[in-house]
Amino acid sequence: MAQWLVEDGIGEERAVLVEHGEVVAARVVWDEPWRAGAVVDARLGPRIPGTRRAVVRLADGSEALGEGFDPKLTEGQAVLVRVTRSAIAEKGRAKLPQVRPAMPGEAPGPAPSLLAELSAGPHPVRRVPVHGSALAEAGWDDLVAEALAGEVAFAGGNIVISPTPAMTLIDVDGPPPLPALALAAVPAIAAVLGRFDIGGSVGIDFPSLAEKVQRRAVDEALADALAMTGWQGERTGMNGFGFVQLVSRLERPSLIARFARAPVAAAARRLLRMAERVAEPGTLLLTAHPAVRRAMRTEWEAELGRRTGRRIAWHEDAGLAPTASFAQAIAA
Repeated sequence: MAQWLVEDGIGEERAVLVEHGEVVAARVVWDEPWRAGAVVDARLGPRIPGTRRAVVRLADGSEALGEGFDPKLTEGQAVLVRVTRSAIAEKGRAKLPQVRPAMPGEAPGPAPSLLAELSAGPHPVRRVPVHGSALAEAGWDDLVAEALAGEVAFAGGNIVISPTPAMTLIDVDGPPPLPALALAAVPAIAAVLGRFDIGGSVGIDFPSLAEKVQRRAVDEALADALAMTGWQGERTGMNGFGFVQLVSRLERPSLIARFARAPVAAAARRLLRMAERVAEPGTLLLTAHPAVRRAMRTEWEAELGRRTGRRIAWHEDAGLAPTASFAQAIAA
């Protein structure tokens, strides 16, 4: 049976759904102020004429996009809203959180922890210690490396995953014969949707296939593969240029989008996890690019010292890639 393994990291909650020894789904939660599931007092902002939509101002003064509001409500009125999608960072800007009116009887409260959210689902959940081996044995490090690179190899080719403001694009690349390449890519594509927590609009750029029968074979294979993973959404058939679009519910940024838009913040959290897992005694020496040091919040470093009971030292190396940061124990 599939089981969620959850780690409570510093600045990050992380989880993997493991089935038959493989990661079939993953979730990462950072300490964003407004995540899906939070219920918050807000005030209605400007209405969009002729719709039930409006901008709302949340409790901390930030804005969100809302829908489903009674047309009789006017600007400035107090409303209780539920966050349905967290903010999603994009190049040069961010998509605002999305909200809806809260249900009758709901009270203001934060979004549930990742552990609580997953515990409400169909699979058993087990919290595991960061310094243990459960996530590493499941393949967490390989998963993060793939998400950082945005590239996954499969037998016969590879897929490249790129977050854009409009959608997540998946490009299939490899040598001919093209019909065989497209079919070989299907299981990998279906798998990465769950492994990287990819939702919303997804565009898949398969090789162009000249014959309808070839395109139909890929469509049928993709439908079967998605059904096997439990994916829910809408799907177009492959057009003459090899393009397929998937649309599913979007509540949060995917691992690919999160790491691509905030690579230094991701590197800092990755370094914290490495540091917590150092077993040898001594001072913890964190070796990192200066940008990673700057991204390390004071409270994170303090929490690392508290959890490990060690003194923390730094060595900054501008020639080191942010993703190549590492932790080790040295003599005090």
